[in-house]
Amino acid sequence: MYSILVLSLAACSAPQVGQYASEKPALNLSEYFDGTIDAYGIFTDRSGVVKKRFTVLIKAYWQTVDGKKMGILDESFEYSDGTKQSRIWKLTELSPGKYIGTADDVVGEALGESAGNTLSWAYTLALPVDGTIYHVQFNDWMYLVTPKVMLNKAKMSKFGIDLGEVTLSFYKR
Repeated sequence: MYSILVLSLAACSAPQVGQYASEKPALNLSEYFDGTIDAYGIFTDRSGVVKKRFTVLIKAYWQTVDGKKMGILDESFEYSDGTKQSRIWKLTELSPGKYIGTADDVVGEALGESAGNTLSWAYTLALPVDGTIYHVQFNDWMYLVTPKVMLNKAKMSKFGIDLGEVTLSFYKR
């Protein structure tokens, strides 16, 4: 009985970025997000219905400031309904595989960790919906598939309630 309970709890636990440490190709964030990257995505609500489709043009570069790697990701979104949005991420590598990030619509700091081919991001986004700003939590998981292709799944929630999911594919030019 005890072993069934332990197995059940283990099956429900969230993945840890360290479990991907041996996965290849290895993700080097400052190498992948350097230059121009195209992204294609959808937002699905909690029932799986596609609510938005979008593309993103990302222009990214890194520099070393005071001995720390710092990156800028300038993102230009274009949604299927014709609306446009931009976000500029400012990333700092705190130590190998540990990152913080800020953007104008991110509440506080995003925290990131990478291992192997994977990056996990967690942050709160100030999301405008019909004239109201909602603070929603994002749990992002990015997986480098080839040196040019990365896939991203992001769960969006508020007060622990699942609101939907963003799915993206990135292509490095």
